[in-house]
Amino acid sequence: MTSTEQGYASGRARREKIIAVATALFGRVGFNGATMLEIAAECGISRAGLSHHFPTKESLLEAVLATRDREDLERFRRNGSAGTDGLGILRGMVDLAAHNTEVPGIIGLYAVLSAEAGDPSHPAHQYFIERYERIRKGTARALRRAQDAGYLDDDTDIDDTAIELTALMDGLQVQWLLDPASVDMPAVVRRRIEQVLTVPLFDADETRAAS
Repeated sequence: MTSTEQGYASGRARREKIIAVATALFGRVGFNGATMLEIAAECGISRAGLSHHFPTKESLLEAVLATRDREDLERFRRNGSAGTDGLGILRGMVDLAAHNTEVPGIIGLYAVLSAEAGDPSHPAHQYFIERYERIRKGTARALRRAQDAGYLDDDTDIDDTAIELTALMDGLQVQWLLDPASVDMPAVVRRRIEQVLTVPLFDADETRAAS
């Protein structure tokens, strides 16, 4: 590896560490409560060093949110989100709920930021508006594909169910943060999805693997 390549690799590693530290701090105290000086100190770099990668706290927040979005998108792809029957996206919701139990910092981040972002002046305000719209549309699209494949109960209102599932995911996350032992997020999400399907969400092999 050349010195230039080493420099790039070092820069990427430093950037990833900053994003990880910011994710944890934003999750603990919120965007408004965190300072760039605190983030720099936790990363073991100077404030100027932090500014080299992220000139503003807003730009760091954008990177934190974009990183989570990329990771979630990849998780849905692994579950077959490109499938024509919509089941891959619905399976992805259960998988995401299970994954979230392993990353309480991320759950805390979204719980705190989404509440803060109710203020129109918050830098993540528009992000969360667009995020929820994207999730509702994506869920509705999956349900329509399931309907076209003959897998959806005839009495299901697709748009209302998409809103309900989106709210269920977020509401479960807050309850799980407060009392993890009493809330089985993936089980509740799976059960609600299967209530509107006429086929199992997972086949027998997938169910055994998940358990």
